[in-house]
Amino acid sequence: MCRHLAYLGPESTLGEVVVTPAYGLYRQAWEPRLQKYGTVNADGFGVGWYADGDPVPGRYRRTGPMWADANFADLARVVRTGALLAAVRDATRPGADGEAAAAPFGSGPWLFSHNGAVRGWPGTLAQLAAGLPAADLLALEARCDSALVWALVLHRLRDGDDMGQALAETVLQVAAAAPASRLNLLLTDGETVTATAWGDTLWYLAEPGRRTVVASEPYDDDPHWAEVPDRTLLAATRTDVLLTPLKEPVA
Repeated sequence: MCRHLAYLGPESTLGEVVVTPAYGLYRQAWEPRLQKYGTVNADGFGVGWYADGDPVPGRYRRTGPMWADANFADLARVVRTGALLAAVRDATRPGADGEAAAAPFGSGPWLFSHNGAVRGWPGTLAQLAAGLPAADLLALEARCDSALVWALVLHRLRDGDDMGQALAETVLQVAAAAPASRLNLLLTDGETVTATAWGDTLWYLAEPGRRTVVASEPYDDDPHWAEVPDRTLLAATRTDVLLTPLKEPVA
């Protein structure tokens, strides 16, 4: 059910982070090593990146597999950035939303991705959806579970929650409404990466003061990759990584 990655570090090409590593996201599109659910992530992909001096990231998203997109190959070779979020998608169910359903989702300075699935979608989240402003529902990019989860997170961000609080509260809220959901969420503003491990794999690679990578699985065999325990909130910058346990919602 998807693989994703966020990077903060020295300016690099998209390709150096996403394509070049031996087991990078590019390869994970057809041959993930640690994916528990699904085998191929060929139902779309996307990359969002930040340019110097512009807090609003650019995005490139497509419906097909990453390896089949010649335009992305050109972008990956020349576009440089010090912060990005990228994802490859294995759709939970068929849909007609096309690239709008491919992460990263975005608004203002934020980029967001969801690795997992909401159990019992869409019925289990009907009550949560009803609590959102009508304008938020009308603005949904796609009619998939990830898009609604993003709407819930974004509503909290706009109400003043910090990134960690917005992710943690959304995960607990969705998990209570739809038990057994897999809710590995990834959020960045180009300076901080926040993520949750909830039902699927999550790893990080930290070189304090230089780079931090947070990913569904390691993109190489560097022994410094560390696995994030399940039911955990991660908050990372280029200099620090903080892990905080998440409590199961009370039934």
